[in-house]
Amino acid sequence: MFRDLVLANRSYRRFHESEPIDEQTLRSLVDLARCTAAGANLQSLKYILSYTPERNAIVFSTLGWAGYLADWPGPTEGERPSAYIIVLGDTRISKNHFCDHGIASQTILLGAVEKSLGGCMFGSVDRDRLRSDLHIDECFEILLVIALGRPAEKVVLEPIGPDGSIKYYRDEASVHHVPKRALDEIILGN
Repeated sequence: MFRDLVLANRSYRRFHESEPIDEQTLRSLVDLARCTAAGANLQSLKYILSYTPERNAIVFSTLGWAGYLADWPGPTEGERPSAYIIVLGDTRISKNHFCDHGIASQTILLGAVEKSLGGCMFGSVDRDRLRSDLHIDECFEILLVIALGRPAEKVVLEPIGPDGSIKYYRDEASVHHVPKRALDEIILGN
């Protein structure tokens, strides 16, 4: 059921790193994204796949891992993603990628859930270093990085508490809690 895929698609930040994701799996996820809607049907998105330990280490080092968990520098060795998909906008096709990268990335993550994988979208990326280290041509705008792997953590949704905080947090058992606004709070004008 689609709702189950959506609810299982959380922002996972710890993985079973020893379980690899192969190129064909990544290609199948990008193929799902390829079939989604694109602004003016320009199809300006391009992708770089990373699934080797060497390339994964480069990508990992350029990511900011959890803004609300200020004392956590990111997953330790053994808990890092098994693969990444770097989402690029080809500026030779268009200077405006609309919301295409969001649609494509969500589709990739839903496809990952269907394969018993999980992931996290990153906008917090040292783009200059990633471009330099992976020799990404200037004509490609680095839009997002998607980390992928088999999740090694539990993420739960919960109502926003009385303090009104939307900040995610980890409890003493390392369960990741994500407060969500109530449906009636976000639908206006009824």
